[in-house]
Amino acid sequence: MMAVDVGGTFTDVVSVENGEIRTAKVSTVVEQVDRGVVEGAQELNVSSATVFNHASTHGLNAIITRSLPKVGFLTTLGHRDILDMGRCWRPATSLSDPTWRRPFGDTMRPLVERYLRRGILERVTASGEIFTELDEDQARREIRVLGKCEVVGVAICLINAYTNDIHEKRIRELVREELGEVSCSISSEVSPLAKEYARASTTLIDVFMKIIYQEYTQRLDASLRESGFTGDLNFADCTANLIPASDAMDRPFGVVFSGPAAGTVGCAHFGSMIEEGNLLCADVGGTSCDISLVTQGEPFVNTTFELEHDLIVNALSNDISSIGAGGGSIVAISKTGDVTVGPESAGASPGPACYGRGGNQPTMTDVCVLAGLIDPEGFAGGKMPLNSSLSTKAFEELDTPLSFSQRIKYAYDIGLNNISEGIFNIAIKHGIDPRDYSLVAYGAAGPLMLPAIADLIRVRKVIVPPHPGLFSALGLLSADQAYTLSRSSYKLLGSDSAESIASLYQEMETQLLDRLGSEHEFELIRSFDGQLLGQTWDTPFVEVARGDIDSAAIEKMIEGFHEAYERHHGNKFEEIPVQGVTYRVRAVVPTQKVSYPELPGREGQKLKSMGTTIIKYIADEEQIAQVYDRINLRMGDVIQGPAIIREPLSTTHITQNQAGKVGKFGEINIESQS
Repeated sequence: MMAVDVGGTFTDVVSVENGEIRTAKVSTVVEQVDRGVVEGAQELNVSSATVFNHASTHGLNAIITRSLPKVGFLTTLGHRDILDMGRCWRPATSLSDPTWRRPFGDTMRPLVERYLRRGILERVTASGEIFTELDEDQARREIRVLGKCEVVGVAICLINAYTNDIHEKRIRELVREELGEVSCSISSEVSPLAKEYARASTTLIDVFMKIIYQEYTQRLDASLRESGFTGDLNFADCTANLIPASDAMDRPFGVVFSGPAAGTVGCAHFGSMIEEGNLLCADVGGTSCDISLVTQGEPFVNTTFELEHDLIVNALSNDISSIGAGGGSIVAISKTGDVTVGPESAGASPGPACYGRGGNQPTMTDVCVLAGLIDPEGFAGGKMPLNSSLSTKAFEELDTPLSFSQRIKYAYDIGLNNISEGIFNIAIKHGIDPRDYSLVAYGAAGPLMLPAIADLIRVRKVIVPPHPGLFSALGLLSADQAYTLSRSSYKLLGSDSAESIASLYQEMETQLLDRLGSEHEFELIRSFDGQLLGQTWDTPFVEVARGDIDSAAIEKMIEGFHEAYERHHGNKFEEIPVQGVTYRVRAVVPTQKVSYPELPGREGQKLKSMGTTIIKYIADEEQIAQVYDRINLRMGDVIQGPAIIREPLSTTHITQNQAGKVGKFGEINIESQS
């Protein structure tokens, strides 16, 4: 088995063959992302792999940076500005800021310029009846305008199309007739759900992902086949469940946030092996820190997610918060003379100053090099030596009266505080007590930085899993295949709605059965999102039992809703009728998963360090730390801090007053000794 996680800075590749885990890390080739993927795959002998699982932030980065193709947007006449208005929600930090603007609004950085958003004369009612017939001549004129503007894709989202798709399908035919084979997505197929704006933004993202990923997928598949790969190519969705590449490209909006989700699934899988069900997961890479939650062995899943504030995608996704704090976070001096760290990142190019690629701004990586935490000669397994003198020069050139040691210490403290604040905010958001959770530190910089904040956020312990630098890629080998369909229909739950709800589930299940065929073993899981009558928000993922949907089943759905509502909100209102909104079926196909070899216990000689290093600047005084090679650790070994544990693609820092104990599968459990 082989998997790849394409990040903004590095591309991580892992291979599992005969129980042996092999890894490779190569720089992401931003101009042609598949080149880096193939390079790493060839290094690990992709010709012997039976499956190749893929996750990437490539599409996500294109949206964030607005490196997007020109596309058009067609909607019902009078509604073309829904992409500018969004939901009219402001972030909590800007409620009273008169200068705040929506990041994708027309006055900022719109995804589609207003002249490319065209209105079509038609109207369907909320019940699915045609109120105004489609004016095909007018639609053709608007489509020709898009053709003259040389768009390469078209998103179509008509009002209430989720109840009747006839007009959307006809407009797609007109687009084909007028513009040829441009990429085209219609909302009734991409996201047949209520609430127009979320449906529109999801359809638009789908068109972008088609243009970005479809040619990329063809190139990647061809290059892998040329390298001798004969297995199955899968893409991860936003819950890190796997989908065959051809199916993923039918609705590629579902893969836009796949990279960060893989680490959460990897944590849940590894947690089940070490009997740790409550986990705070923190992936600290070169550009960002992605934070997520696993409770009782299950990742927290949302029905939608935001790519930017209020930029909604209707896809199931692991609930992940990203903050601009990583190894590449830039250290700078603000206008008021304060030391700041991030959210800007040096990325892979030019990278931190110590990379020697032309970057002249100091970063958290430079901090760790100067502090003695990173071995400049052993970085990236020795493939990429670092130049500490360039780190020194970058800090010396900061415009501040602070001493050299203060610059480094303040940058280190602020960088760690940014991460701890992000983790604590996640805990508050979900109403959990961090003392009941363990913090999983992964990503190349996670084990280096996160143990130092354990006392700040009061977690039970910090767990450094095997291969932390590529743990998200390993998460792709910890996931099942899954297919999900959903439909929206506002129905008051009662005996008279049983037949129509049963019809919805039957239609979705038939589609899934047709897709999967008889050669797969799978489990069908039903759920629905509901609300108390009169509410405008939903309570998601209420379980629906298998079997016939009759009056008794509807009663159980109502009972299940009230129980779920009480768990979410702490109150129960059984006297208020329940309205179903979205009905969902998920088909889960079990797959072979990565297993971590057990580490033998130590026999004979005690663990010896491979030397010492001096940790400078980040503490009140210099510390002499023992240095260990992780490959020499055995189950049951105890390492007292301060200590450094080195491995090819990551470094673990056990601080003073901490101790690390090696677990059954080689994980390092770090706990405070004070």
